[in-house]
Amino acid sequence: MAGRLILVSNRMPTEAQTSGGLVVALQGALHDGNGLWIGAHPDFAEKPSEQLIDMDKGREGMRYARLAFQLSRQEHEDYYLGFANSVLWPLCHRRGDLVSLEREFETAYLEVNARLARQIAELARPDDMIWIHDYHFFPLAEKLRALGVTAKIGFFLHIPFPALGDLGALPQRIDFPGWLSAFDLVGLQTRADVARCLEMFRAEPDAELMLNGRVKYLDRAVALRSFPIGIEVEAFVEAAGGDDLRNVLGTDMPGDILIGVDRLDYSKGLPNRFRAFGRYLERRRQTCRRVSLLQIAPPTREEVPAYRQIRLELEELAGRLNGQHAELDWTPLRYIHRAIDRNLLAQLYRRARAGLVTPFADGMNLVAKEYIAAQDPEDPGVLILSRMAGAAEDMEEALLVNPYDIEEISEAIRTALNMPLPERQRRYEACMHTVRETDVTRWSADFLATLQNLTDKVTKH
Repeated sequence: MAGRLILVSNRMPTEAQTSGGLVVALQGALHDGNGLWIGAHPDFAEKPSEQLIDMDKGREGMRYARLAFQLSRQEHEDYYLGFANSVLWPLCHRRGDLVSLEREFETAYLEVNARLARQIAELARPDDMIWIHDYHFFPLAEKLRALGVTAKIGFFLHIPFPALGDLGALPQRIDFPGWLSAFDLVGLQTRADVARCLEMFRAEPDAELMLNGRVKYLDRAVALRSFPIGIEVEAFVEAAGGDDLRNVLGTDMPGDILIGVDRLDYSKGLPNRFRAFGRYLERRRQTCRRVSLLQIAPPTREEVPAYRQIRLELEELAGRLNGQHAELDWTPLRYIHRAIDRNLLAQLYRRARAGLVTPFADGMNLVAKEYIAAQDPEDPGVLILSRMAGAAEDMEEALLVNPYDIEEISEAIRTALNMPLPERQRRYEACMHTVRETDVTRWSADFLATLQNLTDKVTKH
């Protein structure tokens, strides 16, 4: 690759981030001293500048440059919390009932993308490759093309692709197919996501499926591919072997542990998970060993009303469940509403007899892969996985469940706790093969190689 790689994401790595799969993978993809990472500035501006802000000015020895675009507080409300997370997020997660559509949300979303396009256009060269990440920037390539940018532009959507019927909730004047066709390559998590994207284009009279596998829409052609994202496998395996758990788990968590780790989001199916665990406790024999559920749910987007509501619901469920089933020396449900150190988390995964990953909708769900990577091959735990998670497409040897079916999840908990060692090992080995095959470093390399090898020239609008 002769030119530079320009990464665009809502968040950029901070000085405090020394590990983490996605950051590590993307940093590795940047050429030493010859790459740019563009993301949102952590502070708000009174009046956003038309110029990107150099986050590393005056510092030496940087492997790549970090450039920031800045939002006003009102833009954060309307573009980020508003259109991105109160319209697009619920739309992509099959929660059209939670869409909050205000005209100022749409206006801010388009204006922020237009301003960022002007900033990128000033520095982009024809031989660069631009890799744009996630739903915050659906229209960015279209706006770059309108400014004459001819560099190859790729896009990766980390969340599920919306169903055709749900797209009707978008404002009519928004041209979603036009946004996507301005990219050279659109990467999606699963084959099912690719199928939904193709379904959208098939519904467009101006779209045509080409013999080379691309989709032609008006005067542009876009390639659609599935690139299932993964984790930094070996680093997680190593972390899981530590011994930081000594004196961490209390005496009121004896016996087996189930673990769930999710951002506090309505798409994660946490209330049903709590209810299913409660159902398991109701039906267990008193002579059975005690089982505790450790649920770690760091806060996110608490300014959005739907997120405040899910927090209140979980706190009520947790209190009721413990009130019904706790003993003086046993707390069945431990609910932690904050983040846990990554190395400690890996060791908790290994300690847990089963991992509960039961979202209603999820692009991939890396917790499923982290849980498998952390297991002891000689005595592995069991992954209970929602069929609605992208990870279920290839991790077929997990215990797959319907996240809406409380009885099925409850029964899966019982099955996991009583599963014989040979079956646990067989299921673990099959899932671990998938985890290694989709290592995050391979994911980024595959995407960039595909984008680099696309040969068709850009057609100007």
